[in-house]
Amino acid sequence: MSTTIQAIDDLCINTIRTLSIDAVQKANSGHPGMPLGAAPMAYVLWTRHLRHSPTNPKWPDRDRFVLSAGHASMLLYSLLFLTGYDLTMDDIKQFRQWGSRTPGHPEYGVVPGAEVTTGPLGQGVGSAVGLAIAERWLAATFNRPGHEVVNHHTYVMASDGDMMEGVAAEAASIAGQFRLGRLIVIYDANQITLSASADVTFSEDVGARFQAYGWHVEHIDGMDIAAVDGAITKAKAVDDRPSLIVARTHIGYGSPHKHDTFEAHGEPLGVEEVRLTKRTLGWPEDKSFYIPDEALTQFRKAVEQGRDLEAQWNRRVDGLRAADPNLADKLRQTLAGELPKGWEAALPRFTPKDGEMATRDAGQKTIVALAEAIPNLVGGSGDLDPSTRTALKGKGDFESPNFTPPEGAPPTQGMVGGPTGYVGRNIHFGIREHAMAGIATGMALHGGVLPFAATFFTFSDYMRPSIRLAALSKAHVIYVWTHDSIGLGQDGPTHQPIEHLASLRAMPNLMLLRPADANETVEAWKLAVAHTEGPVGLVFTRQKLPIFDRNTLAPAAGTAKGAYVLADCAAGPPKLILIATGSEVSIALEAHNQLTREGVASRVVSMPCWDLFEAQPQSYKDAVLPPGVKARVSVEAGSPLGWERYVGLEGAIIGLNRFGASAPGEIVMRELGFTPEHIVKVAKSILAGNRPG
Repeated sequence: MSTTIQAIDDLCINTIRTLSIDAVQKANSGHPGMPLGAAPMAYVLWTRHLRHSPTNPKWPDRDRFVLSAGHASMLLYSLLFLTGYDLTMDDIKQFRQWGSRTPGHPEYGVVPGAEVTTGPLGQGVGSAVGLAIAERWLAATFNRPGHEVVNHHTYVMASDGDMMEGVAAEAASIAGQFRLGRLIVIYDANQITLSASADVTFSEDVGARFQAYGWHVEHIDGMDIAAVDGAITKAKAVDDRPSLIVARTHIGYGSPHKHDTFEAHGEPLGVEEVRLTKRTLGWPEDKSFYIPDEALTQFRKAVEQGRDLEAQWNRRVDGLRAADPNLADKLRQTLAGELPKGWEAALPRFTPKDGEMATRDAGQKTIVALAEAIPNLVGGSGDLDPSTRTALKGKGDFESPNFTPPEGAPPTQGMVGGPTGYVGRNIHFGIREHAMAGIATGMALHGGVLPFAATFFTFSDYMRPSIRLAALSKAHVIYVWTHDSIGLGQDGPTHQPIEHLASLRAMPNLMLLRPADANETVEAWKLAVAHTEGPVGLVFTRQKLPIFDRNTLAPAAGTAKGAYVLADCAAGPPKLILIATGSEVSIALEAHNQLTREGVASRVVSMPCWDLFEAQPQSYKDAVLPPGVKARVSVEAGSPLGWERYVGLEGAIIGLNRFGASAPGEIVMRELGFTPEHIVKVAKSILAGNRPG
């Protein structure tokens, strides 16, 4: 074969194409169309622009690449294998099989080099905005003149479907607002979706929409590698706005019968069509998984180039260390994800003398203390800081240093004081909960920041798809959800969560904590900060609650075990166990006191976290919930679903199988049965051998 530059380019592009369609065909499952059409763009990006190190996929200053169109996963896997990442040909051949490192859609932590988990459309764009935010914050925090130790781009390859999803629109709006110039999205506009041509459902001018968001926009022929190269080069030079490259491509390129058709999107081409496609591309028809030596040599140049890039970066870090050893040490600690020594020391402690306190207010005092101790705690809310109590006072607002208010607008005023610009630690997400959650996932997976995202608990519904991907990725994100039950009162059932606790408890890898008082709230925050195996949800009240007297009741440190005996009977084993979470624990405690006065030996168990309790040794679980004590009552102002595992067949569940109501919170709680008197009545019925109907 000729070794001219053009011939090598064509050879490499067709290597990506044929490797991808062979893997899809062998699996008899997958999406061959986009790899065929987008291969020229992917080749140009990965060989001429992407700064990465295949032998060290976690090099901190690498460019990030996100395949938001995760259905085209074989495109990514082909690129990773060809450029020298830790994937083998056997991995490629095991595409979509049990135990494979090449699953149907890219998964963070499974595929070396996959920066985020993608597949549900639009999510990659959301996560990529988080990656870009993390880069800008770290750069503003640690770069010094002559010592640029954080300086990389985030690239996204997105599809027509990504552009239709609301989460991508929300995230793009935020990216434009923050002027994230290091974010470059390549839009593979092949104008085909899974079931039809895109114009059946999608005929808007996407470029104009993104221009309205404040993006730099280019329109190119995505099959022309010179045009792709030029557009990426131009986008990299635009540092004050994110860039969208609208690239017209052809799905199923080279396939004689499926070129530019939806049949190329979601199913294998078929054995005969694969053969014919190879013929069209000038490829050996009788060879599968064929990689020409010249192509592999070209791709594998990335290995040595990556090592050189790393070496240059290490020299820049050494230069920073020589100029400012303290800052360099903080950079190392931050990138390693290490918590500062003694970060827990300044956390508040509360006593009944502090009066009644909503757990959201205790959370506020805690997060302010944490912000002082943990300098990379960064986040915000969906325009709800005054209600969620999550503003980091004195830590400034994250915003573009280039932002200029419209003519006639009042001057920008920071919500919390402190520095503004990309060094600010309060992110104002606006009313965009879904994007907020996706962005937080990207920030966590970027590394170097500990992100939090806050809103009302009922609005976790808007966040749920992104929460799920964070859980799947085991991303260390902290969600702060306030207004946690019918106890919030007069906003009514639209804002009163019912099914949310049960629903989120069902999600693997998500640790959910609903503390009962101010001190449990502090313990919950400690757990959230230290937990690194997935996201954490902190569920807080709007209404004020008693602060338990820990001199007479068990220490709040029991929170770490998920459930603990808060109050017990004076002597002997209990005849009855009351199990509660959150605001209902204090009500259960009142019921316990009444039962005690009546001579009923009862126990109160506070259970802020099911998952932590289930992780305890059986001996501990049996000590808290003795198997021989069958009379049990759970109390939680939410769906009863799941509580049967703790109350058993002979117990009772006080919960809600209906929506709430608009009235003062104490009245809603009373009318729906969350009173000491009702708990006592149900408890006595259980002790008498009767289950409430």
